[in-house]
Amino acid sequence: MFPEVLLNDIAGPDGNSLLLSLKLAVDVLVVSCPCALGLATPTAILVGTSLGAKHGLLIRGGDVLERLAGIDVVAFDKTGTLTEGKPAVTAVASLVYEDTEILRLAAAVEKTACHPIAKSILSKSDALNLKIPGTKGQLSEPGFGTMAEVDGSIVAVGKLEWVHGCFQYKSSESDIKDIEARIADILSDKILASNYSNSVVYVGREGEGVIGAISLSDVLRQDAKSTISRLHKKGVKTILLSGDQEEAVSDVGKMVGIRSGCINASLTPERKSKFISSLQAKGQHVAMVGDGINDAPSLALADVGVALQVEAKENAASDAASVILLGNKLSQLVDAMDLAQATISKVHQNLAWAVAYNVVAIPIAAGVLLPHFDFAMPPSLSGGLMALSSIFVVTNSLLLRLHRPPTDRTGQPVSKSS
Repeated sequence: MFPEVLLNDIAGPDGNSLLLSLKLAVDVLVVSCPCALGLATPTAILVGTSLGAKHGLLIRGGDVLERLAGIDVVAFDKTGTLTEGKPAVTAVASLVYEDTEILRLAAAVEKTACHPIAKSILSKSDALNLKIPGTKGQLSEPGFGTMAEVDGSIVAVGKLEWVHGCFQYKSSESDIKDIEARIADILSDKILASNYSNSVVYVGREGEGVIGAISLSDVLRQDAKSTISRLHKKGVKTILLSGDQEEAVSDVGKMVGIRSGCINASLTPERKSKFISSLQAKGQHVAMVGDGINDAPSLALADVGVALQVEAKENAASDAASVILLGNKLSQLVDAMDLAQATISKVHQNLAWAVAYNVVAIPIAAGVLLPHFDFAMPPSLSGGLMALSSIFVVTNSLLLRLHRPPTDRTGQPVSKSS
């Protein structure tokens, strides 16, 4: 590498340049051992993923950390994600039937469904000790509703447009408006907290069309608003994608601080996926946050799919997601992003050190200082430097363990002054 070294009298009184060249070659081989480069990435990733697990973040792989660190858009589902996912029945309306009959039919159709709305209808029916009839041929259409045969007739429960289109006999617009008005009157008499979200599902029966409606309210997560605020401070754009009615989705979006232009309602699972694909086509890196089967296609398609662990159960969302928030707290999303950025920063530091070490140490080991400074690196020093470079990389990665998520146990951000 440096021919003038071998022509220098440092080769010895006998001019044994071969011996000197062998010594320098051994020094170069020892110094340039790629241990530091090989350890730079896996050590940081190992510490990062283990630290995430310690704080309730299940991160499935180092590539997930890399993608998570570069996220610039986060899309949220509404029910069960920005809200608690535990809606309660607040009103039932019908022009012909008693409230209990509407609940009885809805509970029969929804008894095998796993959506939070289905669970709340069943819970209300159980509280009223209603006798739920048997069903046949149950069919669920994600994002729209569920239908089944009850007492010899097809009954559908779900979105108004979907229920209305399930039957040949169509309810008149005046009847539907009367049902909506009756629901609104009942809700106006109830005092709900400002952090509650209201949704309405409709019940229809074969030969009669839409026969009633059920209103449900769900409370916002305590850390929803603060999580959106923290994401905005990090320069991350937030979007709301929901299959619920526009009014309910818009109210939730405004309450948590998502801009009106970024709120999208009445989306099917397929349309959610297409929306995310359109963002990715523009070069944006998208994370999707959801909790149910309706979100699974979007979670799988997004650059990073994030699922909340609900009731410690595996579901389609957690299977499709690459990050699972085991604490079921929305604030953990920002903690995961902070951890990913800190981990990738450590990887870059390790790689920079390993490259800088080789750039400096290899020429010295090759004898670049011999002609002018009469200095040759002994093999023992070469071995020591090689070990030192590896120790530095591993130690720097272990320093990542000092990283702490900036949230307290309630999920609220901890101020720097505290």
